Amino acid sequence: MTDTALREEICLLAKSLFDRGLTHGSTGNISARTEDGGLLVSPTGTSFGRLDPARLSRFDASGQLIGGDKPTKEMPLHTAFYDTRGTAGAVVHLHSCHAVALSMMTDVDEDDFLPPLTPYGLMKLGRVKLLPFFLPGDPAMGQAVRGLAGRRSAVMLANHGPVVAGKDVEAACNAIEELEDTARLAMMTRGMGARALTEAQVRAVVTTFDVEWDA
Repeated sequence: MTDTALREEICLLAKSLFDRGLTHGSTGNISARTEDGGLLVSPTGTSFGRLDPARLSRFDASGQLIGGDKPTKEMPLHTAFYDTRGTAGAVVHLHSCHAVALSMMTDVDEDDFLPPLTPYGLMKLGRVKLLPFFLPGDPAMGQAVRGLAGRRSAVMLANHGPVVAGKDVEAACNAIEELEDTARLAMMTRGMGARALTEAQVRAVVTTFDVEWDA
């Protein structure tokens, strides 16, 4: 995909996420690999609803900022995924409401944040790791992702928001939407004795769809 087309796609998908309330104000950030191995990144303090393709931060293949506005302060998160997951072609971070609410619950599983309510959460995300709270922009967030050694395509920052890596921008956006929808189902059915997928059903999904699923 050309640089121009990628810029347009980033802004189009970001606006779609914003318009449907999946992130708000100037929250969230998004990045994608360019054909030459560089990155296009949403600038700091910008709204997903009003990104300007011409002002996206542009990095070269060596990680040097070569154009556009100052990038998001969450760059350590993005670079950690690119450096540890060879399949990562895009990274999206949102402040989506239901995922954040679920991260505040004291009984969620840190190693398997999303309950197995539908097959699609498993298929698009695998296991989601719940990371502890960090101050926004803290480089320790990136260090925590690096500590996973590329084993997770998605993490949830407690009291903050989800971060998902995908093979391209569309895949990453689809996956983070699935994360938010699964979290919404979990919160809607919380305390109601909802019937989740059984271990056998989970294993069948993992095997049939070749899901990346570490122990």
